[in-house]
Amino acid sequence: MIRYRLMTVEDVPSVHKIEEAVFPTPWTLESFYYEAEKNNQAHYILAIDENEQIIGFCGMWIVLDDSQITNVAVLPEGRGKGIGEELMRHAMQFSKDLDVVVMSLEVRVSNVVAKNLYHKLGFQDGGIRKGYYTDNQEDALVMWVNL
Repeated sequence: MIRYRLMTVEDVPSVHKIEEAVFPTPWTLESFYYEAEKNNQAHYILAIDENEQIIGFCGMWIVLDDSQITNVAVLPEGRGKGIGEELMRHAMQFSKDLDVVVMSLEVRVSNVVAKNLYHKLGFQDGGIRKGYYTDNQEDALVMWVNL
């Protein structure tokens, strides 16, 4: 059984390990500490497994009535089990509870699995950010949903 909760400072090392395992250009450990300790707009939902291990997370920045998803990651062994979808659903509900009106994100144009999930959750395609990803200059598709 997977449960979901907000990230605390104590969770940062585990979250950063997932970030390193999943992304080709991961955020630094220091950036996650900044998010947890100093960025009042940053909120992270965690997926916790039955062994109390963090297996995924979804980060967002909420400014006024706008929520921007910063990163979503699930360990490879946890994929295909609906954890990413539940992380997104929890992030959407958390945002709604704070009277957020619009949620947006960027996704690699080649990431068909993620794009399909976001479409399933009601996200619409927006514009393209050319060369957005620094590891290979891949374009990002901007997606958004009205909450």
